[in-house]
Amino acid sequence: MALHDFTLGDVYRRNASLFPDRTAFVIDGVRVTHRDYLARIERLAAGLLRDNVRPGDRVAILSQNCPEMVELIGAVALIGAILLPVNYRLNAEEIGFVLGDGAPTVLIAGSDYRDIIAGLQPSLASVRKTYAIGADPGPFAPFAELESDDAFVPPEVAAADGFVIIHTAAVGGKPRGALISQGNLLIAQSSLIEAWRLTERDVNLGMLPLFHVTGLGLMLTLQQAGGASVISAKFDPAQAARDIEAHRVTVLAEFAPTLGNILDQAQSAQLQSLRAVTGLDTPETIERFEKECPQATFWATFGQSETSGLATFAPYRDRPKSAGRPLPWRTIAVVDADDRPLPAGEVGEIVLRGPTVFKGYWNNEAATQHAFRNGWHHTGDMGKFDADGYLFYAGRAPEKELIKTGGENVYPAEVEGALKQHPAIAEAVVIGVPDPQWSEAIKAVCVCKPGQNVDAVTLADFVGSLIARYKKPKHVVFVDALPKDAKGAVDRAAVKAAHGGA
Repeated sequence: MALHDFTLGDVYRRNASLFPDRTAFVIDGVRVTHRDYLARIERLAAGLLRDNVRPGDRVAILSQNCPEMVELIGAVALIGAILLPVNYRLNAEEIGFVLGDGAPTVLIAGSDYRDIIAGLQPSLASVRKTYAIGADPGPFAPFAELESDDAFVPPEVAAADGFVIIHTAAVGGKPRGALISQGNLLIAQSSLIEAWRLTERDVNLGMLPLFHVTGLGLMLTLQQAGGASVISAKFDPAQAARDIEAHRVTVLAEFAPTLGNILDQAQSAQLQSLRAVTGLDTPETIERFEKECPQATFWATFGQSETSGLATFAPYRDRPKSAGRPLPWRTIAVVDADDRPLPAGEVGEIVLRGPTVFKGYWNNEAATQHAFRNGWHHTGDMGKFDADGYLFYAGRAPEKELIKTGGENVYPAEVEGALKQHPAIAEAVVIGVPDPQWSEAIKAVCVCKPGQNVDAVTLADFVGSLIARYKKPKHVVFVDALPKDAKGAVDRAAVKAAHGGA
C-alpha cells in the first residue's frame, strides 16, 4: 500500500477494528457485523484470486440486491478488480452488450437470471468461470464454491484504480460504461458524510438497486462512516416503512415515486427516525414529506454516474426547485457553446472538474475525449446558477437529449431506433413529458409509411420486445408529418412545443 493512499479495503479494516460488533448490514433479516463482513469478503477475495482474477479484471454480476452481491462488492475492492454490475431490468440483448463490452473473467448470475446467462454464454468469450446464486445453480458452479479458506494476501491496490463500471443510458443507441475509481467514490462520499454528519450510529435504507451509482454510493458512504445499511432486494413501500421503524433508519435515497409510495403506506410514527432523504422527486411530494416528517430534511441534488454521484447538494427548503450548491472537491461552471463560463441567470451546459470525475468511458476513447474537452467534464445537462450559487436544472443539451423516468435515464435515440424497426413506421421522435408518478414519461410521435398503420398499444409492446420494457413509450401519437428545420432534419423543439403535454 502506498504511503499516501487510502482505499475501500482500508474502510473495511477500520470498521472491523473500531466497530467490530456494530451492524454493517441487515439483509433478508440477517444481521452482519463489521467484523463478520470483513471475514466474509476476505474469503471471497481469496476465492477470486484462486480463480486468477487479477487487479483490473472485471467481475460481473446480474442480480437483484442480495447478500452475495454486497459481499462481492467488498471482495472486488480488496483485490483491485473492477465490478461490472448489470442492470437486471435490461433485456437479454442489452445484457449481452454490457457483458461483451465489459469482458468479465468471472460472472455471477442471480437466481432469476440463470436462463438469460445460459443463453448468452456461447457469446461471452472472456468469461472463464460462471457462478450462480441460489439453491439450484443449474449449469453453473454454486456461489458458495467461490469462497476460499486460503489465507488472504491482499495485492497492491491504489485509490486511483478503477473499481466499478456503470453503464449509462444509450446516447447513440448503445450504453457507455463509466469507469469509476475507489478514490472517486471515497472523495464523493466524504462530502455526504460531512453534510449529513454521518457516524457509526446512522442507518441507510438500501432500497435502490446496487447497479445504480446512487444505491451503491450511499451503501458505501455508510460503510465509510462506520454505519449500517438495510438492503432490500426490491422496493416494497409497506416493507420499507416497517424497516425504517424496526432498524431506526436515519437516511435514504429515492427516485419518484418511491417516497410518495412510502408516505401512502406508512404511519407517521414509523418514520420518526428519518433525518435526511435525497433524490429526485416532485415539489408536492417533497413538501408533503417535510410536513409529515418535520424532524427530517429533504436534500435537493444534481449528479450522474460520471461525477461519482452527487455534484450539488442542499436542503430543498433553502432554495425550492433548485438542485443545491456545489459540494466541496468539485469545481462546477455553466458554460456556453465555446466553454466560456456564463454569468448567473444564463442557461448553459453544466461542466465539472475535480477528483470525483470518473476515469473515462470503458472501451470508448472518442467519447471520453469529447466529454473531457477543454479541461472540463461535460455533463450534457443544461442549467443556470442564481446569484447565491444555487444550481437550477434546465434539461439536456441537444446532443445528449434524455428522459429521466423513475430514476432511470432513457435516451430518445435508442427508443427511436426501436420504433423504426417496426415495418409500419417511417419516422419517429421520442420526447419526455410530465408524469405525476414517474416525473417524466416517454412519448413517441410517429409517422406511418404510406398504406401502413399500427395501433399505439401494439407499437409500444413491440418496442418493449426489443429493449428494456421501462424504455417503451407510455404515450404514442400518430401524425401525418414531422416538422423539419432548414436542413431537412426533424425539428425536435417544434415537436416538443406541439406534443410536450402528456
